[in-house]
Amino acid sequence: MDEQMKNAALASLDDELNGAYLYDALSQAEKDPRLAEVYRRMADVERKHAAEWVERLKASGVPMREFRPSWRSRTLAWVARHMGVATVLPTIMGDERKDTQKYAHLPGSAGMAADESSHNRLLSQVVRTMKGGMEGGALAQLEGRHRTGGGNALRAAVLGANDGLVSIFSLVMGVAGANLDNKVILVTGFAGLLAGAISMALGEWLSVQSSRELYQHQIGIEKVEVATAPEEEAEELALIYEARGVPREEAQRMAQHIISDPASALETLAREELNVDPSELGGSAWEAAFTSFFLFSLGAIIPIIPYIFLTGPSGIAVSMAFSAVGLFVVGAAITLFTGRSVVYSGFRQVLFGMAAAGVTYGIGHLIGTNVGG
Repeated sequence: MDEQMKNAALASLDDELNGAYLYDALSQAEKDPRLAEVYRRMADVERKHAAEWVERLKASGVPMREFRPSWRSRTLAWVARHMGVATVLPTIMGDERKDTQKYAHLPGSAGMAADESSHNRLLSQVVRTMKGGMEGGALAQLEGRHRTGGGNALRAAVLGANDGLVSIFSLVMGVAGANLDNKVILVTGFAGLLAGAISMALGEWLSVQSSRELYQHQIGIEKVEVATAPEEEAEELALIYEARGVPREEAQRMAQHIISDPASALETLAREELNVDPSELGGSAWEAAFTSFFLFSLGAIIPIIPYIFLTGPSGIAVSMAFSAVGLFVVGAAITLFTGRSVVYSGFRQVLFGMAAAGVTYGIGHLIGTNVGG
């Protein structure tokens, strides 16, 4: 085994052991015993993969090292326990997709690639159908305008805080660059915080409320169709089950049984066709607004705090230091979704944030010099 293959094998071993650790954590955090059992079985598959890598490495004389869960895995496990399993599922699905692609190009790993692909499909189905915890509407409450294909509530929380930090940091640096009085910097900073947080909250409220109204309209249409054309709705439902691998006769039997009860039929069709829980309708618009307001303010307050106690260059320096730490933490948090190096992502975020603040500081200095004479 050459050096490159050895490093790839060691990295794959760590990935599998971290995967088993995460699935074990999900099985412990999951309230539904059926889903908990699914996660336990997936953890067993990851351990089987890890055992295969151990055998390959030992056969090549590579010494084994003690496994310790990565910072990323421990954080995701903590989030699953305290915020609900659904908050981390999209991130883990992304990991499974990466592993599928990785194993597709590694010799003798076709079986592992198939297992990882199967895990990804299973998790996709779980995300669609699971109940309880922080799923469904709760995800919509935190996502708002930050929705993405693989997005989730945790990602939205990080991006919301990042919006507040970067925008207000740049704002106060622009005012500070104009050599204005410390009170002006504070007033501007807090005004920007309130304006930005209110704008974000209003945007989230409109986003979630619009979704609720759309879902209500679509469910109303489904209700009419169940009453006037039950056989057509049963056929649509049967096709959905067939697409998931249910035999045709069994799918039709299930669909007919569901359609026979109008209330149950409407709820099932809403979940299966519209992918929405009728009892939640995408979540509370007000909760989405308050959550967005809080997340934006959490990030925005960081560069303002130093100006409460300091003035002049010392205030600018400490504000930059506070903001740099905040930016690094945001960059590190982003690695929960990307899997990149914490140091790389953290310093990249610091670099971009400082660049934005530097531009506004320079513009503020030019304006302040020209206006002030």
